[in-house]
Amino acid sequence: MKYYSLNKNAPLVNFREATIKGLAPDKGLYFPAHIPLFGNDMHSEIMQGTNEDIAYRAILPYVGDVIPSERLKKIVTETINFPIPLIPLDSFTWSLEMYHGPTLAFKDIGARFMSRCLGYFAQQENRKLTVLVATSGDTGGAVADGFYGVDGVDVVILYPSGKVSNVQEKQITSLGENIHALEIQGDFDDCQRIVKDIFNNKEVNDKLFLTSANSINVARWLPQQFYYLFAWKELGSKIKPVISVPSGNFGNLCAAMVAHISGMPVKKFIAACNSNDTIPRYLQTGKYRPNKTTSTISNAMDVANPSNFVRIEELYHHDLSRLKDMLIAVKVTEEETAGAINRALLQYNYLLDPHGAVAYCALKKFQETNPESLGYLVETAHPVKFFNAVESITGRTVEIPDQVLLQLQKKKRSLVLEPDVKQVIDFLFSL
Repeated sequence: MKYYSLNKNAPLVNFREATIKGLAPDKGLYFPAHIPLFGNDMHSEIMQGTNEDIAYRAILPYVGDVIPSERLKKIVTETINFPIPLIPLDSFTWSLEMYHGPTLAFKDIGARFMSRCLGYFAQQENRKLTVLVATSGDTGGAVADGFYGVDGVDVVILYPSGKVSNVQEKQITSLGENIHALEIQGDFDDCQRIVKDIFNNKEVNDKLFLTSANSINVARWLPQQFYYLFAWKELGSKIKPVISVPSGNFGNLCAAMVAHISGMPVKKFIAACNSNDTIPRYLQTGKYRPNKTTSTISNAMDVANPSNFVRIEELYHHDLSRLKDMLIAVKVTEEETAGAINRALLQYNYLLDPHGAVAYCALKKFQETNPESLGYLVETAHPVKFFNAVESITGRTVEIPDQVLLQLQKKKRSLVLEPDVKQVIDFLFSL
């Protein structure tokens, strides 16, 4: 498999090069030269094979021969070694729980897969690799956990000060050793801008061996298909679901859409958005006009200018009418988010986190006008990661898992910086 830049002004690269580079030299995101289609044998594998077999078969065309088969199988097995249940709420609705990994968030699959791929690639290099990543919450914890203690790799995580939950912050800042947390006095878009500016700085990249662990990286983005393929297996071959995905930077939804184009049956995708409604407005008006980022209780989705949406446009050949046939985008207010948490708790005794609540509300809005539609929402994080917000809304105490209690007791280690690219570059050279 070859990968090209979406800016169309950079050489083709293989999976190894795309993973290490993160961003193409012309500032574009890497995109696979083609989307592999599932044959009849893969459809049979989905219904009858193990999750390990399904994930390996799905990712193999994207990796090619840059990782030996047995090593890739080992990477896949280590990536998905936790439950991914599809929980029925009512006769028309399920919840796909993506939060049973080590950091209780959906980012675990992408971060674990990528860290193991980079660990393999780093063995072939004679210099230290620095992973640079911006996070609006869960990416940071997943990346920190995935890369913690990996020889020859330093990880630098930028996160917006005061705009992540206590649990998220401790997951980012409490490990130490090769994990470095930079607390940026700004919002996520500031963090993301700084990371992009650094990757586009030729002088820095000539001197440092840099890569990214954001969902812009193909090794983070593509394995997120696994969640949806496993859900397909659970639902069976006869159900064509509506899938409602909490959408911040749009990498998770984009991975689901890749799986659909490969052959996974889907009736409709819903991009469930909070008050940061760039994409709902774009699909309504055809005009892409990001506003300033708004802070919400679903903070990991507080992204005004989502990086991965350009990949979704590429999947549909920049044909807006074709995209709108498959995708709707729904804005969910703070009041509706809180109402969804209480509604699910009252009706199903099921506790949603704020991000899952946005997806639940968007799905229910769709089902009100399409009452026969079967669908599932995506629960991207354990409610405990946002226990302050959830407890305030429900009036009930969220049970805190032992692993979280232990993390909350650890010391925070972070360096507070202004949203200034030079300060971050200076820190990188100080490592």
